[in-house]
Amino acid sequence: MLTIKKYAAIDIGSNAVRLLISNIIEQEGQAPKFKKSSLVRVPIRLGSDVFINGNISEENTHRMLDTMTAFNLLMKSHKVIAYKACATSAMREAKNGNDIVKLISKKAKIDIDIINGEEEAAIIAATDLHSYIKEDKTYLYVDVGGGSTEFSVIHLGETVASKSFKIGTVRLLNDIVKKETWMELEDWVKHNTMAYDKLDLIGSGGNINKIFKISGKSLGKPLTYFYLTTYYNKLQTYSYEERITELELNQDRADVIIPATRIYLSAMKWSGAKDIYVPKIGLSDGIIKSIYHNTVSSVTV
Repeated sequence: MLTIKKYAAIDIGSNAVRLLISNIIEQEGQAPKFKKSSLVRVPIRLGSDVFINGNISEENTHRMLDTMTAFNLLMKSHKVIAYKACATSAMREAKNGNDIVKLISKKAKIDIDIINGEEEAAIIAATDLHSYIKEDKTYLYVDVGGGSTEFSVIHLGETVASKSFKIGTVRLLNDIVKKETWMELEDWVKHNTMAYDKLDLIGSGGNINKIFKISGKSLGKPLTYFYLTTYYNKLQTYSYEERITELELNQDRADVIIPATRIYLSAMKWSGAKDIYVPKIGLSDGIIKSIYHNTVSSVTV
């Protein structure tokens, strides 16, 4: 007996908004299979409003409303049976964040949960991360977002330390990350990784996924610190326009990819990691798994 369910995850980040629709294939006597059916990404960049002005602008409020209305229609077209919408750093800090949540609920019929950094890290941990790690090794998991970056130390298959820092690509682009925050992060990474002789990084986020794709490496193979440093230096020799025209990066990727790479390289340097593994997982994947396993609340369509 084969059954297929459709769940959706909406990830409202500081750089972009995403809708992931997944098929969950259940077969008697077998573990469920999670297969991505559709992914839509809209680069609204809420963080550029919030981290500078404290509010989401009227223009981006309208864009959010249009996007959520479209997402609602797409979920109906795909016959999604349940969804969860999570908003992270930008919506968390926006003075008008709750007002926009109410507006979207009323007009677009999408209910949004504003989650904190710890909840975000817990949902990401619900992904198939364990299938990418070896239980006899130690990893520093780094999920770089537009407004914040989540760090977790995983030792022998267990998370032994986890923390969210207000260091993200959009904040760095706007030069609003304090030196003290960088120092706090450096201290945290060094303190929580110093006990381990050998450690690898696991990188999550759109920018490291893009770099991995460009590298041509096969899935499961790591990028080296040397490769990432070389690519970082190469990026800086191109102007923003050249990164779009010559490196063929999307315009909303061409600027944030540099600060994102800086975060990964800093984490590798401070932890002593020589390799970074890039499984294609993130908050949206974690939301889908969490809905299925009933570890988070969801909305029935």
